[in-house]
Amino acid sequence: MATTTTERLDPIRKPKLSLSQIINMSVGFFGIQFGWDLQRANMGPIYDVLGASPDDIPLLFLAAPLTGLIVQPIIGYLSDRTWHPKWGRRRPYFFIGAVFSSIALIIMPNSSALWMAAGLLWVLDVFGNVAMEPFRAFVADKLPNSQLNRGFVMQSLMIGLGGCIASSLPWLLRNWFGMQNTAAKGIIADNVRFSFYIGAFFFLAAVLYTVFTTKEYPPADLPHKEKVQESNKGFGGGVREIFSAIGNMPPKMRMISLVQFFTWPGLFLMWFYYSVAVAYNVFGATSDTDTAFGNGKDFAGLTLAFYNVVTFAFAFVLPSIADKLGRRITHSICLLAGAAGLISVAFVTDKNMLFVCMTGVGIAWASILSMPYAMLGGVLPAGKIGIYMGIFNFFIVLPEIMASLGFKWVMNNLLNNDRLLAVQCGGFLMILAALICFLFIKDDKKGNEYDDLATELKITEERSV
Repeated sequence: MATTTTERLDPIRKPKLSLSQIINMSVGFFGIQFGWDLQRANMGPIYDVLGASPDDIPLLFLAAPLTGLIVQPIIGYLSDRTWHPKWGRRRPYFFIGAVFSSIALIIMPNSSALWMAAGLLWVLDVFGNVAMEPFRAFVADKLPNSQLNRGFVMQSLMIGLGGCIASSLPWLLRNWFGMQNTAAKGIIADNVRFSFYIGAFFFLAAVLYTVFTTKEYPPADLPHKEKVQESNKGFGGGVREIFSAIGNMPPKMRMISLVQFFTWPGLFLMWFYYSVAVAYNVFGATSDTDTAFGNGKDFAGLTLAFYNVVTFAFAFVLPSIADKLGRRITHSICLLAGAAGLISVAFVTDKNMLFVCMTGVGIAWASILSMPYAMLGGVLPAGKIGIYMGIFNFFIVLPEIMASLGFKWVMNNLLNNDRLLAVQCGGFLMILAALICFLFIKDDKKGNEYDDLATELKITEERSV
């Protein structure tokens, strides 16, 4: 009797981890975010240099959401069913994704045509998703509920640090090392090219650090033969399970997903248009070979780096705020700060005011990277965390797909190809997300539900012996 109850307790009673252990398991996200932010800050200008028009930009960014829509649930499903005594459950996917993403980062700035850059972005996004998706499940695998806030916020901290360095790299290489920030028509500038090379190194090195310093718990169903057999049901069985999981999402997950659906377009529209908008609208550039264009996009990258600095700093206080106010209210307030930052960009006349705008975005970004996942962590079935985290990301990539396919019409017919108005549209959508979060999501109970359940089961065990 006691043995049976102990087996029930094992997957529930996760030991609390030290700060150094939480840092070790999060360092890989520093490298992954380094790659993502290089892409986000520089792909718009790269496409512009290679001849894309403003209304083509959303379609050229279609790679990220489509690959995420397909890759993330598949990788989540597979990683839920992977176990190797040495390499673990999620870490093989970190490693494979990091290797191929780093190769794509090295080749990307040598693109000679628009189709080549777009194709490499597909490759980068496929393997970036392979590396990234299991990291969310990794936190939920290893931490008890009482440490989920801190686990996901530590990822936010690493994301902020990686994004800060990556976004500022072109500016740093120009102003500290004298690299050119413009080039001949159709050629990517040296400061951007070397930024991608540096990014490839950090992506791979950071992920390898986590792979070799962090161990994983065996899946809870490992000793049970019937469970192991269920994991070998082939591709068709996997697809059926993904669709079954979609149909059986916990109610709270559905509402958090709706918040995500309206949150992320604000970020996508910023990444699509912000850097080039600053170059043309704030710095007064007339073409992509103009010195003002190079200076403007580099300064925009510096302000994007600043919002990551804000994210990094705010991540230190966010867990305490969430503990006091609750995750729902905390996330709602942070989203409103981000919306204010995006909407105010169009009113900037002094370039330095962009740092004020990006402060709001940085506060929102810290919360976006942690609070939805912390709210979600306690409601997912233990054996399906990977697949549900992949499905959860549907509601990040679906709005980007819609923006990529439909925003060309909006730009042409409603916004007159005004990039700053596009950024503002994202801010208004973020306000809607904040309202949904505040009005329709219930806060978790105080305390550690998992630890409470473990205690209850322990009492039952002692009474039954």
